Amino acid sequence: MSDQGRRRLGVLVGVALAGGLLPGVTLGAETPDVILSVLAATLVTVVLTQLVHIGPSGRVPVPALAVLGLAGFVQDALIWWLLSWLGPKISELRVEGVATILLAALITRATVLLLSQLSPAVETAGD
Repeated sequence: MSDQGRRRLGVLVGVALAGGLLPGVTLGAETPDVILSVLAATLVTVVLTQLVHIGPSGRVPVPALAVLGLAGFVQDALIWWLLSWLGPKISELRVEGVATILLAALITRATVLLLSQLSPAVETAGD
């Protein structure tokens, strides 16, 4: 799987986990509403993270990962803040409270970073 595919999968898993675990995130009452809410949130997050890519491409040292993770966390928090406003307009998604936004951003960024670090090590021709 490519780096871009792993990032997209990380966003999907992160949005689904945040929606399922956090009491301040409401995805909808019926199964189709929940699916639509997760897909809408994932689509918005994927598009915005692809426009402004913050994150590693493959394995990186821990200090660089911490800096990229912090910058990505801020980006994801801003995206979840946008979703708290945009969500009710496009689906049944509701995000309530700053703490929920920050926790959702943390979950989303952690899954993206985890999946990016699970990539196979790249061997160079000189090794």
